[in-house]
Amino acid sequence: MAIEKKTHFSIWYFVGAMLILMAFQTYFLGDQVGQIPYNEFKKLLEANQLTDIVIYEDIISGKVKTGALEGLVSPDTLRSLGKAKGDRPFITARVQDPDLVKALEKVGVKFTGRIENKLIKFFTNWILPMLFFILIWGFLMRRMGGASGGLMSIGKSKAKVFMEKDISIRFDDVAGIDEAKEELKEIIEFLKNPQKFQRLGGKIPKGVMLVGAPGTGKTMLAKAVAGEANVPFFSLSGSDFVEMFVGVGAARVRDLFTQAQDKAPCIIFIDELDALGKARGINPMGGHDEREQTLNQLLVEMDGFNTEKGVIIMAATNRPEILDPALLRPGRFDRHVMIDKPDVTGREAILKVHSKGVTMAPDVDLKKIAARTPGFVGADLANIVNEAALLAARKDKQQVSMSDFDEAIDRVVAGLEKKNRRMNEKEKEIVAYHESGHAIVAEVLPNADPVHKVSIIPRGVAALGYTQQLPTEDRYLMTKNELLDKMSVLFGGRLAEEIIFKEVSTGAQNDLLRATDIAERMVREFGMSDLGLVTFEKERRPLFLETGMGFDSGRQVSQDTARAIDQEVIKIIELARIRAAEILEGHQEQLKILAARLLEKEVVEGEELREMLQVPGSPG
Repeated sequence: MAIEKKTHFSIWYFVGAMLILMAFQTYFLGDQVGQIPYNEFKKLLEANQLTDIVIYEDIISGKVKTGALEGLVSPDTLRSLGKAKGDRPFITARVQDPDLVKALEKVGVKFTGRIENKLIKFFTNWILPMLFFILIWGFLMRRMGGASGGLMSIGKSKAKVFMEKDISIRFDDVAGIDEAKEELKEIIEFLKNPQKFQRLGGKIPKGVMLVGAPGTGKTMLAKAVAGEANVPFFSLSGSDFVEMFVGVGAARVRDLFTQAQDKAPCIIFIDELDALGKARGINPMGGHDEREQTLNQLLVEMDGFNTEKGVIIMAATNRPEILDPALLRPGRFDRHVMIDKPDVTGREAILKVHSKGVTMAPDVDLKKIAARTPGFVGADLANIVNEAALLAARKDKQQVSMSDFDEAIDRVVAGLEKKNRRMNEKEKEIVAYHESGHAIVAEVLPNADPVHKVSIIPRGVAALGYTQQLPTEDRYLMTKNELLDKMSVLFGGRLAEEIIFKEVSTGAQNDLLRATDIAERMVREFGMSDLGLVTFEKERRPLFLETGMGFDSGRQVSQDTARAIDQEVIKIIELARIRAAEILEGHQEQLKILAARLLEKEVVEGEELREMLQVPGSPG
């Protein structure tokens, strides 16, 4: 496609250049020299109106003196000579006239003969202008097809090529995903010593799919593999293949594999593969899809290239559920490496990596910070370290202390502190009782996570206060009682307002939304209701994304079943509400003490809260 565009462009360019050159020769030069018939030339000669006559083999040139020419030449000749002041140049065709020299001598006009060099004239009038246009054409082609990517390079791959000396990342720089690193060590060994596997008849996997949540380090891990193997690294995104021009994506795929074969052994890394590898046939508009054509070309290239040359394809995605099944079959992306969110040990290792260049105070305990950040991925932890360093620098500190890390975690979890957001005393009191309700229910229920901090300082966009809970350990499953306790904690704020003020506010909107979502999933997905061991979930939710937008999460059910589902959801919500209400009714005194302490200090730590409630402390 790119070659065809270039050919058409070149042809039209030269056609335009020829037309411009002909117009230059015809009109520009023609306007400078007047053309007169030979008989009028003789009349002007007899009237002594000519000077500087030059006789060539085919033409006669000279100048017409300024004067009255009416009656000597026709109106067309007058227009050809123009109205310029001074002597005007002319040419006329030479005819066989034996009396011409006598006529010239008779009037005493100065004349001479000259043999015209046609080669020089052709070179001057045609070759030089053509060379000028060719130089312009070459300059435009270089600009349009340069490294920055233009029309002529539209079919070229946009992959960034990192040579061995450009890759400084090693496995020591990637922490918290030891299992994934072990899986990829075999790839490194193959790139370093392929004969070890080939002598036994084994074939290395053609492709490796890195699957994990955003920020878990998929791209960094791929670079670390290239760095450890000391091979070139081709890096590009799935969206780099797709353009508005039909066929461009397929051309870029072909060019990418051609470049990779030339630099083998090497690694091709395609980030965000779901932008390119989405399952075919789901285009709502129907018809031909450029993205599908690009995907088809990728599948063909993966089948066609030879792994013995040492070309490994790696890809990363956080949406494996929407990928085309043809991409995931053996022979293409054979090996799938899951990169999960790190556990507490992994988070501590990640914090050590990102804090190497940070000057930290002796009181900083990375293990405690790791325990306070459950569910955080590598990118989140790097952000916390950076935020803590910025906060310490803003306060002109010489070292980053534990308090800076605490503030950084609060900032990342709950948002920026709104110091200028002023609440009236009534609103502040409502918020204090609301957060106190959350905290007391969380501490009393046996299956709820212990409270780390309670605050009524506004943060983020809409949070007027928050209760921060920390799990005692990493959890991967939740029981029915744990889900009910979680819902009861969410209802604690709303119920505290009802008990103290005998009315409710709009502050519990997010709590009610989260509690309702838990109850619905208990009924629709987990089979934790009286409807039995049945699930009403049809489509899989996004595995590594927080939002389910764009996914039909409900199966078509009858009206009676839908009514039964709603009744079960309401029953579960009511059960959780009753448990929270009983706890707050029995701890009204502590509720008032905690709210008063919050109004005074704005922040209450978990240990102080447990002393108030006389509840045994929980680790964390």
